[in-house]
Amino acid sequence: MSTERLETILAAAYECFTRHGVRRTTMDDIATTAGMSRPAVYQYVRNKDDAYRRLAERLFADSLAQARSAATAPGADLAQRLHDVLAAKLDLTLRLHRESRHAAELLDTSTRLTGDLVEAYTGELTDVVAGALADAAGPRARAVADVLVALTRGLEADLTDPDLPRRRLRDGVALVVAGLAHPATPA
Repeated sequence: MSTERLETILAAAYECFTRHGVRRTTMDDIATTAGMSRPAVYQYVRNKDDAYRRLAERLFADSLAQARSAATAPGADLAQRLHDVLAAKLDLTLRLHRESRHAAELLDTSTRLTGDLVEAYTGELTDVVAGALADAAGPRARAVADVLVALTRGLEADLTDPDLPRRRLRDGVALVVAGLAHPATPA
């Protein structure tokens, strides 16, 4: 099987899902958009849900690659690296909201069809954040990473102004990094 053809099918699936939503997209839509016959598409994906799941895997893998690259960016300070790692996650959601009026359905479907992938993606992203924090946070790196990933997930809840989550992410990361540099003394 051709990786190129699978990529064509997944790109077509993304276009169809963002244009029509998951419920209204048919395998005929995906095949037509991909410029392939429906039987040819079925050689690569079992059904619409399988196409959605494979697409989610690809989107998560791309986001994690971006996050890993940001975590090790030469010359960037900790706040910038952490921001860019977390922005990889935030940008995935913002992109979906920007490109589709069906974003809420797509995200809801994601929970149903790809909950395990979302959980694995979140865990791997948290590992990347914890790795970036290792020197600055020491044994607290994982706990701080959990907080930062939770912050990012919370920012995805209100996307009415797409610039606001980005500003809040930058501010939140700066506050956490400042707190690591100047830990509070116990009362």
